[in-house]
Amino acid sequence: MIFRYLFSLALLSVASAQQPPSGYVLGPDDQIAIRALEGLDLGDKPVLIGTNGNITLPLIGRVKAAGLTVEQLETELTSRLKTYVQEPQISVTVTEFRSQPVSVFGAVTTPGVVQLRGRKTLYEVLSMAGGPRETAGSTVSIVRLQENGPIPLPGAAPDPTGRFSTADIDMQQILDGKNPAANIEIMPHDVISVSQGNGRTVYVVGDVQRAGSFNLGGQRTISVLSALSMAGGLGHTAKPEQAKVFRPVDGQNHQEIAVNIKQILAGKSEDIALRPDDVLVVPTSSRRVFTVLVSGTLAGAVSAAIYAGAVVH
Repeated sequence: MIFRYLFSLALLSVASAQQPPSGYVLGPDDQIAIRALEGLDLGDKPVLIGTNGNITLPLIGRVKAAGLTVEQLETELTSRLKTYVQEPQISVTVTEFRSQPVSVFGAVTTPGVVQLRGRKTLYEVLSMAGGPRETAGSTVSIVRLQENGPIPLPGAAPDPTGRFSTADIDMQQILDGKNPAANIEIMPHDVISVSQGNGRTVYVVGDVQRAGSFNLGGQRTISVLSALSMAGGLGHTAKPEQAKVFRPVDGQNHQEIAVNIKQILAGKSEDIALRPDDVLVVPTSSRRVFTVLVSGTLAGAVSAAIYAGAVVH
């Protein structure tokens, strides 16, 4: 009796050490450990669920494990073993999760195959792949086997073969959480692809620490303060109250937008959203030479704006 009690405690300890997510459904290629007080002499040898979803055990024989939760398989094995053991005690734990792969490709930190291990949302799966890189674009594409049902997103459609459902979604909707319906549940064997940035950049020039072009990643816009932060902040001789944004219009002309960064920093003015190809110009009070970065007709206007507050000696 004492031995049975201690063994029961051991079963609980093992189960808690590798407890699968609630409701985890076993599938082909999952590896499990089965421990029983009597009737099954498996030792510590793991059991692999075959591609047909079956496992084969001493005394019990063949059992369909795929499609059952861990708890359901324990119940099934206990029922089968009662033919040979009066009060069977069985514990099933998952030692390796292999049956719910999802492929994540494109502009993520660690592209490859991840295992769902239960129910996961699109945001959670992207996080498992390290999240989108800074060079990521604005689109996430999802491909799903038709047998797993349609993708619950607007615009989802079957591919030409009829075997898959495909859909595209705006990355920003996932990252900012403003559209919870877009953060769909991901299914086993889904393929997720994060697009590259394709040159979606803004420019920060003038009296800043690190002038340059900065990728918007998955965002459609970026605030002036965020862009300024990417550029390392203001220079010592900057004139932030005279800043400007140069916004290209129809490929030939540009719009000038006055931006008082000093008031934005003080919370007295609203920040401004920069769009792809916008140029944020921070004027200087010095005569230092700053790189303009842009070319064409816009270069002259940007250069003039940089030195608009310069002190002439």
